[in-house]
Amino acid sequence: QVQLVESGGGLVQAGASLRLSCAASGPTFSSYYMGWFRQAPGKEREFVAAINWSGGFRVYADSVKGRFTISRDNAKNTVYLQMNSLKPEDTAVYYCAADPLLPTSSWPRSTSLKVWGQGTLVTVSS
Repeated sequence: QVQLVESGGGLVQAGASLRLSCAASGPTFSSYYMGWFRQAPGKEREFVAAINWSGGFRVYADSVKGRFTISRDNAKNTVYLQMNSLKPEDTAVYYCAADPLLPTSSWPRSTSLKVWGQGTLVTVSS
C-alpha cells in the first residue's frame, strides 16, 4: 500500500494562504481516493476535502468550501491542498489520507481510511 508524507504547514496570519503537499510512495497511487482531514487541539479529527483517482470529483467540508482546493498530480504521486483566506479556526494538524475503496462521496462521514500520513501543523494567528 502507499505511504504518505505531508509537508507545507507553518505559521501564517489570518487571510494568508498555504499549500499543503502529500507525497505518496508506491506504484498504485493513481488508483487511490485521496483526501485531507484535520484535528484541532482538544477536538476530534474532521474531514476537510477528498478527491477521486482522476481528480474529476471533489468534495469539501462546508467550513472550507470556497477557500480550500484539493488537487492531485498522479505523475508526481502527490495530492495538494491549497488553502486561501485562512482563519484562526483553521489552526490544526492536517493529515493526508488514502483509501483504495472508499468512494469520495463517503469521506465526509468516515474517519476509517486505510492509510494516514503523520500530519503537518498549520497555525493561523489573528
